[in-house]
Amino acid sequence: MKFLACLLFFTLPAWSQSATQWILDQSTLTYHMSHPMHEVEGVSHAAKGKGICKAGQCDFLIAVPVKSFDSGDSNRDLHMIQTTRGGEFPMVVVRTRFAEAATTSPTIYADLDVQFAGQTAHYSHVAFQRVTQGKEVRITGTIPATCSDFKIVRPSFLTVPIKNEIPVRVDMSWHSM
Repeated sequence: MKFLACLLFFTLPAWSQSATQWILDQSTLTYHMSHPMHEVEGVSHAAKGKGICKAGQCDFLIAVPVKSFDSGDSNRDLHMIQTTRGGEFPMVVVRTRFAEAATTSPTIYADLDVQFAGQTAHYSHVAFQRVTQGKEVRITGTIPATCSDFKIVRPSFLTVPIKNEIPVRVDMSWHSM
């Protein structure tokens, strides 16, 4: 009984601090791949995400299945899953932390940790535009990803590899609770 009383005593301050929770409602994530012979974009609307802002800090987690990206060519998509080791590492996971004050700024500068293809890459000071639309907050920006960031061997077409850059455009709508 004393243990339970102590546990309650030490957890009450944490409960009393107000926290704002953010839920991802809609997303469009688009990667761009470039080759001298063609340009390709793969799109996913399957991201899930949550954020919690408490004590002046916000922590966000967004995850999307690798297999949910669609380039319009099922053979290319299958090859992308194989090349990025999507069977072994089926999710792309993004984590970020920033000051709660940024949630009202027109531009949010976030440091991102992106887990993809069995590797984690860190991107500093990535700019995201924030626009309030009614009760929704829309976040847009581009993650400057590259194949080498994730140790992905660049696929080739006619013996010419794709460009190293595979930027990911982000367009998300969030609401707070």
